Amino acid sequence: MIRIERSVTISGLALTLALLAAPSVQAQPADMTFFVTSSGPGKGADLGGLEGADAQCQKLAQGAGAKTWRAYLSTQAADGKPAVNAKDRIGSGPWQNAKGVVIAKDVAELHGAANNLTKQTALSEKGEVINGRGDTPNRHDILTGTQPDGTAFAAGDDKTCKNWTSSTQGAAVVGHADRQGLRDDEPSKSWNSSHPSRGPDGGCSQADLKSTGGDGLTYCFAAN
Repeated sequence: MIRIERSVTISGLALTLALLAAPSVQAQPADMTFFVTSSGPGKGADLGGLEGADAQCQKLAQGAGAKTWRAYLSTQAADGKPAVNAKDRIGSGPWQNAKGVVIAKDVAELHGAANNLTKQTALSEKGEVINGRGDTPNRHDILTGTQPDGTAFAAGDDKTCKNWTSSTQGAAVVGHADRQGLRDDEPSKSWNSSHPSRGPDGGCSQADLKSTGGDGLTYCFAAN
């Protein structure tokens, strides 16, 4: 009998220690309405089009309540379809990160000088800072395909990796989540329109994106 009780006690202690050692899962706050994806689909700028990118946002934010999430992406007019402006996809605001910090109260502020998007506020859905300038690896290039005012580029020169369906052709305009350049003599960069992607294969593969400081990440906004 004594042996059984001792065995139960030891088993209970082992279970307690195991639970304490296990990594804690932080619940997403229900009032989170903005985040940077902690990971992309893994196929470079081929996000599966706007639908696939939205689905990735929805998947990562599934713990933040019943919201409709949209990726901040523009598409260019092609194949008889009109352009889509990123700013028209994301609702009216306000938006706040996983820590409850408001990054913009509306679309106008988001695209103006008064927005509160910085390395410390452009957090992932887990509430984590995205690696930027000076970090290894640098992941601050965020896919947008968008002009500074949140509108799409004109048709022609590809700025969206075939409207987010290609990992082999084209290039994509990216923003800097930390709003910093790569060199000390560069000014702070735009959060949504810093430069086109580039790389050995052109600019749309996962390797291309990683080679210039990206990882196929997007901004996600709750549109309702």
